[in-house]
Amino acid sequence: MDTLHHHHHHHHPTPPPISSSTSMAKRPCSSSSSQNPRLPPHFSQMDHLLHSFLSFPDSSPPISLDLSLDRLLDSSPSDADQSILIDRAHRLGCLLLRAANRSARKRASIHNSVAWVLPPDLTIKVFSMLDSQSLCYAAATCSMFNKCAMDPLCYANIDLTTVVPKVNNAVVSTMIQRAGKSLQSLKLGIVPGPTGSPGSCQPLVYTIRNSGDVSNFSWNEKRTRQGKESSILTRSCLYPLSGDNGATGTLLRRLHLYNIERMDNASLCVALAACPSLLDLEIVGLHVELRQTLMSVSSHCRFIERLFFESSKTGRDDSLKSPTCFELVNNCPNLSSLSLRGFKLHDYKVRILVKGFRKLKYADFSTSYSITGTFLRNLGNGGGGSLLEDLILRDCMHLKEMEVARFLTAVIAGDFKFLKHLDISNREGLASEGDWYQRSYNSSLIPLQQVLEVRPDICLLAEFPSEGCFLDIDHMIDSDFNSELSLPFQQSGETSDGALVTSSLESSYNSDQGSGNEEYQDSGFVIYEESSDEVDFLVV
Repeated sequence: MDTLHHHHHHHHPTPPPISSSTSMAKRPCSSSSSQNPRLPPHFSQMDHLLHSFLSFPDSSPPISLDLSLDRLLDSSPSDADQSILIDRAHRLGCLLLRAANRSARKRASIHNSVAWVLPPDLTIKVFSMLDSQSLCYAAATCSMFNKCAMDPLCYANIDLTTVVPKVNNAVVSTMIQRAGKSLQSLKLGIVPGPTGSPGSCQPLVYTIRNSGDVSNFSWNEKRTRQGKESSILTRSCLYPLSGDNGATGTLLRRLHLYNIERMDNASLCVALAACPSLLDLEIVGLHVELRQTLMSVSSHCRFIERLFFESSKTGRDDSLKSPTCFELVNNCPNLSSLSLRGFKLHDYKVRILVKGFRKLKYADFSTSYSITGTFLRNLGNGGGGSLLEDLILRDCMHLKEMEVARFLTAVIAGDFKFLKHLDISNREGLASEGDWYQRSYNSSLIPLQQVLEVRPDICLLAEFPSEGCFLDIDHMIDSDFNSELSLPFQQSGETSDGALVTSSLESSYNSDQGSGNEEYQDSGFVIYEESSDEVDFLVV
């Protein structure tokens, strides 16, 4: 750095130091003019005057300046003239301070250009690799960095996810406006600490009430919440994607949204409509309906390759209908990774999706409530499903050991040649063939050892609890429901809530056995008559 300073001084010599005002007084006035012969006379006088003024010794007590100003005021003939002198002193001080600040910035910029070896285009390239928070820090460092950090390329990949609410709509809007048409990736919302890999069953759903910063937040609170709302994203946070006559979201490739509790179906649909080039969509913990979201994807995001959707209310969203499944399959032929976690999905709908997506390599239906495994029958005989490399069926409540055994027997026989990872782990054990209440913890029906011998390349996860560790279902339902109550609902008594959910879930258990899950003896597509879960109704 010393070398850089020396180099800098070599190109920008400074005048020799002046020890006192006396020495300045001895300097002839013509010296300034002779050194700057091309400057107009008034400029030369100003230069000489300013030089003399700035050469005033720092060691002199400030009272001398006060005395000089007082003598000038005393020599003024009238009070009005004295006021004019004081005003001129104020203005001159301000002008001198402004000029000094401007010169300091100019010298700092010259020094930066010497000390920072990268040209602007490479600096912008480096800044584009920073995370959004680091980019903001860099922009606040100096004027040169700030100029580079304002380039749209630096905002091509915006990540504003936080562990606690810290980002509001204005921040998102500013970032998206800076990106303009260069925007390629946008991640927003609250993530509960380090996120697990999509193959794991670590829940990503998170509610704002878990945050330490807004632990007392309540949607029904009547008094002002301005301080708390200032860091909360609302349903309009994605509106900037539709800006510039729809050009802003045109080239967006990746959109990840986590636990934005105020997002709704209409706002998400508007955002997806503005992103026709979307390849990767990840939705976690939003209060949006599965069917409407998939309909929006099918209508607007026809190039999509990866879809990850985790429900905010595990097991209670059964909105998906068969026609929506067919539309998604027909309109989005490039989908190769599909994750629908925590939804009430019946096997025949899952089969439409898995069999229909002919490029599908990754499928994750973890914690899906109604899957029994019948969708796996004859799945590897051509078409979608035969290219599967990863299949995650972790903690599916109704997954049957017999269906898993049939699937693994097909693997041993040579089907699913590309399968590399299978997860059938279940913290409650697998369901027996006759009654799902009958749980299996160490099934002799499932040929795990044979699979490992025939296909040693497969990573097979089959973790089950020891027998007797199965939780009481009524206790589980009570605790799950009460722990997942989402704001805007007030939590009422545990007994009444638990009884309501237990009743509704038990009715669904009984209807599962005859609701279309046992069909598909062949691999052809058949549209079955909509079962009881296909009926739209409101639960008050």
